[in-house]
Amino acid sequence: MSAAATAVWGRAEQQDYRSRVRGTLLGLAIGDALGAPVAALDLDAIREAYGAAGLTDLGTAHGRRGTVTGATQLTLFTVDGLIRAQVRRDVGVWHPPTDLHRAYRRWAATQRDWGPDERRPDLGWLAREEWLYARRDPARSLVVGFGDETMGTLDAPKNPDEKGCEAMIRSAPFGLLVGWEPHLVVQLAVECGAQTHGHPEGHLAAGAFAVLVHGLARGTGPDAAVQEALEAIEPWAGHEPVAESLQQAVDAVRGGAPGPERVEELLGAGEATGVLGAALYCALVGEDIRHGLTLAVNHGGDSVGAGALTGALLGALHGETALPPAWLAALEGRPTVLVLADDFAMEMTQAPSLHGPAASSPEWLARYPRE
Repeated sequence: MSAAATAVWGRAEQQDYRSRVRGTLLGLAIGDALGAPVAALDLDAIREAYGAAGLTDLGTAHGRRGTVTGATQLTLFTVDGLIRAQVRRDVGVWHPPTDLHRAYRRWAATQRDWGPDERRPDLGWLAREEWLYARRDPARSLVVGFGDETMGTLDAPKNPDEKGCEAMIRSAPFGLLVGWEPHLVVQLAVECGAQTHGHPEGHLAAGAFAVLVHGLARGTGPDAAVQEALEAIEPWAGHEPVAESLQQAVDAVRGGAPGPERVEELLGAGEATGVLGAALYCALVGEDIRHGLTLAVNHGGDSVGAGALTGALLGALHGETALPPAWLAALEGRPTVLVLADDFAMEMTQAPSLHGPAASSPEWLARYPRE
């Protein structure tokens, strides 16, 4: 099959898209790594440990500088699952929530196994990356949600009272499906969110966040992206707390100079809606990516969640070249993130050149098996 015959994206479009995909995934990972050292500290303890300005550089967590948490690890499996859903579509199998659940089950294996099980032909390349088998204190909702073969659904969700932000973080890649309409992005993020976060605030926040990323990755300005997110979740029952968190973040931008106290106000109880509002606020008021990210982690709330979400938003908005180079240099797993990001961008823009009903690249199917 000729690549030239199937290329439908212009070269400049592909390059911009790849930069935003890289920016989203690397930005999320940087925000995650930045927040990890202060995840258990309140603001006074952060200032005591790092000075009056708080944490302004990558610190040490899990034994070294620049390590990520389970939030990044799981997000990478979202990307893997989306690619494999596309590949499976060739053979008439098309149910992305199920394909994502399979990917999340592969992640769950990394949290209980010592390393890759080479007897499993369905692993693909990502689940063979040994650094992903480092257990980084995954939330109970994730361990329970992906602990067996039963997939949570909107009618029968896992953890029906769970309002945490974990489903929201792993939903960033859904926003990179720039060829989809926002209402379909919401649908997928919400259905996949219910696999671990059964409360509407948990999975609807995931849908809203995915649409924010979706707008920014398509080149839409932040204000328009927020409006798209509000419109996309409006038809869903129980959307009001999520919409309120977005609106509060926008209103807070006009409320004076940014600071940790304002972020903590938006965080509230630290559930998904609060973390969403705080992250959006930090992305909107940040003078640059470094400022936005440090604002997102220097407080007494969920520093990992707010940092990861803020990083994904800013990375989608500005692309990879705006990310702090010194932080990228120290980031755990950066080679894996880059390869996966490039594979995702290639799949979304050049899929017919890689696989199809008639002919496929054997190397691609080895990386992303149809099993």
